[in-house]
Amino acid sequence: MRRGGVLASLAVIATGVASGCGADDHKNDPRPPAPIEVTARVDEEKVDVQPSRFGAGLVVMTISNQSGDPVEIGVEGPTGGSGPTIAPGQPGNFKFNFEEGEYVVSAGQESRAREAVLTVGPERASSQNDLLLP
Repeated sequence: MRRGGVLASLAVIATGVASGCGADDHKNDPRPPAPIEVTARVDEEKVDVQPSRFGAGLVVMTISNQSGDPVEIGVEGPTGGSGPTIAPGQPGNFKFNFEEGEYVVSAGQESRAREAVLTVGPERASSQNDLLLP
């Protein structure tokens, strides 16, 4: 009787081990590209974004409002959106997931600053096997 119980336990353990090992299809494989940092400067004359060319994926945009008026960064292209209103002389930031294509970045409807043009290429490489820091 004891031998049958041991064999049954070993069969259950072997089934669990076999089903958990060797699976190549993970929901998070491959990881998306790591976010990149992009800076924008807004003054009375223009919006300047650097770099102006990068690969598709999540971008953290830090904006410096060096104009005398509040600005609201707007992004128009294959995907669109807007950031927070940034007071004169203050910084601000927002996250935006860019898809491949051409984009126009403006300082909002109230601003007379010339718009910036961005070129977003194919998606950046996966961050698989990269150390992701907080």
